[in-house]
Parts: sequence; structure tokens; C-alpha cells
Amino acid sequence: MLFGLLQFVDVVLSLVIFIMIAQVIVSWLLAFNILNMSNQLVATIANMLWQLTNPLLAPIRRLLPNFGGLDISPIVLFLAIYFIRLVILYPLMRQVAMQGL
Repeated sequence: MLFGLLQFVDVVLSLVIFIMIAQVIVSWLLAFNILNMSNQLVATIANMLWQLTNPLLAPIRRLLPNFGGLDISPIVLFLAIYFIRLVILYPLMRQVAMQGL
């Protein structure tokens, strides 16, 4: 049961990474005027991605210094997720699998 819970946490972290990548791509496309917010579908998708990612990125943005127009908070979040996975989650999964819990 514990192993299943750890796998679920891994899937959630993978989903967060996927949503972050989508948000970064959409923000780039909006910044370069490839997508237009006057399109209702684009505005809905962009707002949904913003609402999903902003609670995770806002605390990171408050801690980072201002780099002008460059937002590196998604990179910091990616690194934090990979750290959690490699240092905490995967070794814990390995230990649980070896003990047969």
C-alpha cells in the first residue's frame, strides 16, 4: 500500500512537470504574439494553466531576485521536483520495495 502511495506521488509530480512545460510554452507563444488572448480558447487555456501553476510559482518568485523580463521560477521548480524525486522519493520507493511493504 505504501509503494502504491509513493507511485501516486511520482505520477502527481510528473503531472506537475507536464503542466509546467505547457504553461511555459503557452507563455512564450503569447509573448511572441503567436497566440492571441482575444481567442476564447487560447484565453481559457492560458488562464487555466496560470491558475494551476501560479500557486506553485508565486512563493518561488517572491524569493528570487528580479531578473527583468526573465522568469526562472519554473526552472527552480523543475529542479526542486527532480531533487525530491531523486533524493527522497526513489530511494524511499526502493527501500519499500526491498522490504515488501
